Amino acid sequence: MTDRLLIELTVNGTDYELIVEPRRTLVDALRHDLRLTGTHVGCEHGVCGACTVLVDDQPVRACLMFAAQAEGKRIRTVESLADPDGGLSDLQTAFAENHGLQCGFCTPGFLMLGEALLAAEPEPDRERIRETVAANYCRCTGYQTIVDSIAACAAARSGTCGKAQS
Repeated sequence: MTDRLLIELTVNGTDYELIVEPRRTLVDALRHDLRLTGTHVGCEHGVCGACTVLVDDQPVRACLMFAAQAEGKRIRTVESLADPDGGLSDLQTAFAENHGLQCGFCTPGFLMLGEALLAAEPEPDRERIRETVAANYCRCTGYQTIVDSIAACAAARSGTCGKAQS
């Protein structure tokens, strides 16, 4: 029995081959092997959502997924949201403009939830946004500004207005 596995995966558009232990989590592979530290480790039990990434466009708790389970998958981390020149994406800008973060620890997870939601539903209503963000924990903002941020980004992408209405 081997104690290491060779896996191939695509992270933020780049193909990687990694040699990992069978029980290495995806979050540890991202943070330690690939040095992509934007994905945060919170509870390590899949409860808080700070480690949320997109796996084949679906939100996944990276602390609950083994790296070997990501074999052949497309992974997107919060680093994928930045413009090629390193500038903020429209969703990140909406979070900044609408005060969708305070301490920032949970923000990468919420950004990835928002990105997945807006890709699947370009014009979600506020109730749908609330349902989506309820999957993650934030101890600072009270969630309303996170909902406002995602709604503002959706509105800007659809060209309906600048700042979202309550």
